[in-house]
Amino acid sequence: MPLTSKPLRKLGFLTIGLFDAADPRRGHESTLEIIELGERLGFDSAWVRHRHLQYGISSPVAVLAAVSQRTSRIELGTAVIPMGWENPLRLAEDLATVDILSGGRLNPGVSAGPPHHYDQVKGVLHPDTADAEDFSHERVRRLLDCVRGEPVSDFSGVEGFELFSDRVQPHAPGLGRRMWYGGGSLRSAQWAGEHGMNLLTSSVVKAEESEDFAEIQLSHIRTFRAHHPDGDRARVSQGLVVIPTDTATPEQRAKYERYAQQRLPRTATPQGPARMMFAPDLVGTSEDIAERLTSHAAFREVEEVAFALPFTFDHEDYVQILTDIATELAPALGWRPAP
Repeated sequence: MPLTSKPLRKLGFLTIGLFDAADPRRGHESTLEIIELGERLGFDSAWVRHRHLQYGISSPVAVLAAVSQRTSRIELGTAVIPMGWENPLRLAEDLATVDILSGGRLNPGVSAGPPHHYDQVKGVLHPDTADAEDFSHERVRRLLDCVRGEPVSDFSGVEGFELFSDRVQPHAPGLGRRMWYGGGSLRSAQWAGEHGMNLLTSSVVKAEESEDFAEIQLSHIRTFRAHHPDGDRARVSQGLVVIPTDTATPEQRAKYERYAQQRLPRTATPQGPARMMFAPDLVGTSEDIAERLTSHAAFREVEEVAFALPFTFDHEDYVQILTDIATELAPALGWRPAP
C-alpha cells in the first residue's frame, strides 16, 4: 500500500561519477556499471552531474553516449550542464546526436549563470569575448531554439557536391520536449515554465520567501506550473539525497551516518550571500525515509524523483543503496519497476 495518495510514477537516480586522477578510467567505468545496474533494477532514469576542473564527469554527453550503447530502456539525463561553459549550437548538435543514438532516451538538464571561478578560467574559456559573454537565461533560450529546430543559418541547399541545412543536424524529434532546467529560485522556476521546459529541483534552493526548505521548494514547483503551458501536468523531478540502510553492513551504516552528520550544519540556516538552503540527507531504513518523504510538502507535489547518490562513497556502497531504493524504498512510495 503506497504511503501517499499520489504514487511515485518515475524513479531515477543521480551520480557525480567521481574518479581517481591516477586512474580516471576506473571511475568512469564504475559510472557506466552503476547505470547498467539501474536499468536491471527497473529504474526509469539515470542522471549524471557535470563538473569542470574537478575529479567528476566533465563531459556528461560523451559519458551518456557510451551508456546509450550499453543500455536499451533507461532514460539518460544530465543534472545539470552549466551553459556558461557551452556554445549553444555545438551543444545542441551533441545532444541531438546522443538522443538519436539512444533511441530518444536523452533528458538534457541545463542551468544559466557564469562559470564557477570565472575570473580564473575566462582567459582560456572565452579569451576574446570574456567581458561580453551573456550568461543569462538567453543562453539557454538559444539552446532551446537550436534543439527545437529553429533556423540557425540563412543558407540551405546545395553548394558544390554538398548539401547544407539551415537548422541543427541531426534533428531529434521530441528532444525539445525533454529539455530540463535545474532551478533553485522563483525567477528560474518561472522562466523554465514560460519556455515550456521541465523542472529539476534538487537539494539546494535559494531562501527567498521562507527558511523552510520544503516550503521554498514547493513554492518553486507551484510557480513553475503556474507559468507552464501544461499547468499542473508540467513535469517536475525532485532530487534529494536518500541513503536507505536496509541491507547495509554495520560499517556502511556508520559511514553513511557520519557523512550525513558532517553535512547537517549547513542545513540549519541560509548559506552565503545568495542565501542558499540545503536539504538534510535522508539516512535510515526505507520505511523511515518513506515516512519522512511523504511528510515533505514538495515531495507530495511530484510524481518523479532523481534521488542523488552521495559524492564520496565506494562502488559497492552505490550498489547497496540503489538496490535498496529499487526493492524497498520506491515500492513503499507506490512505485513499480519498469518491465
